Amino acid sequence: MTNAAPTPTPTHSRATWVLLIAAVCLVALNLRMTITGVGPLLDEIAATEGGSPAVLGLLASIPLFSWAAFSPLAQSFAAKVGIDRAVSWALLALTLANVWRVLPGSPINIWAGTVLLGASLAVGNVLLPATIKRDFGPRVPLMMGIYSALLSGAAAIGAGIVAPISHFTPAGGEPLGWRIGLFATGLLAFPALILWVIASRVRTKSEGADRDAAAAGAARSAVPQSKLGLRVWTDRVAWTIAIYMGCQSATFYTWATWLVSVDMSRGTTAIAAGAHIMVYHVSGMIGSFVTPFIWRGKLRKIYPPLLPFIMGLCALGFIGAPGIFVPLLAVSGFMTGSSLSVALTLVVQRSGNANVAAATSGMSQSLGYLIAGVAPVLFGWLFQVGGNWWLPLIVVLLATLTQTAAGLSLMRERMVFGRAHDVQA
Repeated sequence: MTNAAPTPTPTHSRATWVLLIAAVCLVALNLRMTITGVGPLLDEIAATEGGSPAVLGLLASIPLFSWAAFSPLAQSFAAKVGIDRAVSWALLALTLANVWRVLPGSPINIWAGTVLLGASLAVGNVLLPATIKRDFGPRVPLMMGIYSALLSGAAAIGAGIVAPISHFTPAGGEPLGWRIGLFATGLLAFPALILWVIASRVRTKSEGADRDAAAAGAARSAVPQSKLGLRVWTDRVAWTIAIYMGCQSATFYTWATWLVSVDMSRGTTAIAAGAHIMVYHVSGMIGSFVTPFIWRGKLRKIYPPLLPFIMGLCALGFIGAPGIFVPLLAVSGFMTGSSLSVALTLVVQRSGNANVAAATSGMSQSLGYLIAGVAPVLFGWLFQVGGNWWLPLIVVLLATLTQTAAGLSLMRERMVFGRAHDVQA
């Protein structure tokens, strides 16, 4: 099978480039902030909506399972309406979902609104890497570093702002409550939609011949667009990327869920444990951002397997070396954030064009977030069974070892739907 035709590198004015970058960044901020704010508010939500915090904890998992279910459909949706329109519809749905889930009245609102929110985020998760592949050419590694750093940063912001907003009490009034706190995490969705629509129109007008060349290249692709979403599941390289991303997600979401509990089980206060987990998230943001500057030269091939190997060593240290817990958080967070940047960049680097990137992204994120949704639950169950942190540690060690193996396989620079290929650094 021949490689899919590559996407020509577009030529734009400086103002257009700035607009495109701003649009991608603003959309990226919305892809995590709206879900990480749920956890800190579970007790308040339980008090007004009924149900225990444990049951309502499923609210934090619904977006992950929605991503697993809807990610494979995003590429087909984009093939029918176009990437730009698909993202626009997703942002509109996100705006509506953010309102729906905080409406008073029936408890159904928060559950149904969260499902719609997860579906809309799935489209953005899949198509933003494809957009970067299409629009940024040789700038892909840098843009993927910025993109993944924004995902990590937005996750930290979402988790950090909801409680202060919820407990804020205006003069002579009552606390604003969880509905306002949760609603605040989605306030950027509508501005992102407006900026995305403007940027899309400006890009379309400025492309000219580049757009025609891209269309011709897509027409010559060996795999029809409508079939990519299915055919990608038969490709060995796509599977390897999907496994790499899935194991990275499993490690991240397991620690994001359980590191505070591990820390507090040793007598750490809730406030101190919250500060410690912020070290993990902020280090991840730094790791994501600097990856394009590290992942080159002698480290180019060894970097993908090296990251999860170190993550596994840090996981052992979390349980076995509590005296260096915080330094290990910084190292593990950096490696995990960098690993996310590598995983997302591999999706676009190993894809011949934006359509293949969308299909590979859909598959990778579907499998990845299915694993990510299951791993924290399995970790908690094993802790209940064993009564200590060593037994559930198997979940993280298995994820990091499998990701390391996938990284070793990815050292052979092969393309999705193609043979060995020189991949842009």
